[in-house]
Amino acid sequence: MNRRSFLRVTAGAAAMAAFLPHARAAATQRNLRKAIMYSTIGMKGTVLEKFRAMKEAGFEGLEPLGGMNRDEVLAAFKATGLQAASVCDHFHWVKPLSAPVEADRKLGLDALMLSLEDAHAYGAGSVLLVPGVVSDGVSYQQCFERSIVEIKKAIPVAQETGVRIAIENVGNNFIASPEQAVEYLDAINSEWVGWYFDIGNAGRVGPAERWIQVLGKRILHIHIKDYSAKPADPAAKGSARPKLLEGDTNWPAVMKALDHAGYTGWATSEQPGNQAADVETARDLAQRMDRIFAL
Repeated sequence: MNRRSFLRVTAGAAAMAAFLPHARAAATQRNLRKAIMYSTIGMKGTVLEKFRAMKEAGFEGLEPLGGMNRDEVLAAFKATGLQAASVCDHFHWVKPLSAPVEADRKLGLDALMLSLEDAHAYGAGSVLLVPGVVSDGVSYQQCFERSIVEIKKAIPVAQETGVRIAIENVGNNFIASPEQAVEYLDAINSEWVGWYFDIGNAGRVGPAERWIQVLGKRILHIHIKDYSAKPADPAAKGSARPKLLEGDTNWPAVMKALDHAGYTGWATSEQPGNQAADVETARDLAQRMDRIFAL
């Protein structure tokens, strides 16, 4: 039986029930706390209803978007006892900091500022930022230079709010290796800017564990996400991203690398919404995270 088949077999309900107490204990020992990205909650409902469902599913924290109704989000945090793991910038894909037009970059910067203020209000320590997008009209170097100029403008707000800016590795044709990530952070040269490491996104361009080894203490936050090395089926509807433990991530190696880097704190799920479509599917997602943390 190969490794993937074994993991699928052990994902059965009976094995899960027997394993969970050990998994939760190991997660606590590692000091990793489970959170979920608000935008990946697939169920319908109000902000409070979604918060309550994720609390019932076993999550401790939640990563809201910037620009949400702040009072509504604060009320949901208070009512459920969930904590703000981070805040995701809500506008970085719409008006990236690398945009050719200065006015568009200004809109992107304003959104980052608002996200920092939201994070401060919620008690979160970081804001997830996609720094820019390399496209037909924007070269790698232009993305590098323009985004750094704008991020540096936001650093005083980060200092004032006590919230760090965490750069994420994503499918934006920019920063495809950990060495490039280090070069980028070194060019910004601020303690208020670090890395938001996405495990599944890294797996698409190289071993995730190597990113962790290179980035080390620069990692401020992590996204728990799996990936498949197989090409996506063009006919498939929705996201083809596999469930946690059913993809090609070498989770034992990832956890070992995180241990060596001394990473503790929030670990936030960014799996597709159909894997958190209701309390039961979200609970399965949370339990899979427990199993990963115990490896």
